[in-house]
Amino acid sequence: MLVKWIRCGVLDQAGFDRGQRRWAALRQQPGFHGQGGGFSRSQPGVVHLFAFWDARASYDAFMAGPHDALAATQAGTFEMLAARDFTTRLDVKVGFEPRFSDVDLLRVALCKVRPERVDHFVQMQERVWNPAMAGSPGMLRGVFAQGVDDDFLVFSAWDTATERGKYRESAVARLSDRAGLDGDVLSVAGDVVDVVQAWTV
Repeated sequence: MLVKWIRCGVLDQAGFDRGQRRWAALRQQPGFHGQGGGFSRSQPGVVHLFAFWDARASYDAFMAGPHDALAATQAGTFEMLAARDFTTRLDVKVGFEPRFSDVDLLRVALCKVRPERVDHFVQMQERVWNPAMAGSPGMLRGVFAQGVDDDFLVFSAWDTATERGKYRESAVARLSDRAGLDGDVLSVAGDVVDVVQAWTV
């Protein structure tokens, strides 16, 4: 599955919101599986959006076809900060589906991995991080995906901020040590996103 992650700064919140609701038209696109997102908790005015497609070919056909007409409805309401594509490698819980209707909060982490440590990093994600997250109350579903230049996306959906906070406080430092994270990565950048249900497709 292809994951498209878009990060943008909203300039006109009302106009952006109206335009974002029009992306419901994605439901008619072949190969489209779901889209959702919301506002960053740490960066005022920053929005994260995540779209899921069955394959690169479906996404490329959409970009070459109806994308520009949909995007035009939001012209001038935001500034693009970053857009990245990833290919899923692992489900964080078995049977991942890109559903957002029951999600309150998203956690996203972008990991830049040392080239010689990619295999170890992937193994630790599968053996250490994924089981810990999957066993955490409140963690609904997630994916681990690979981009270009040894960049990896860890995406997880939570039913409440409270449950995600419990996991963060109790587990992250211990799991980082166990997985040897400092030896694997050059950098980790993340954010926490409050989901806007009206934008869910």
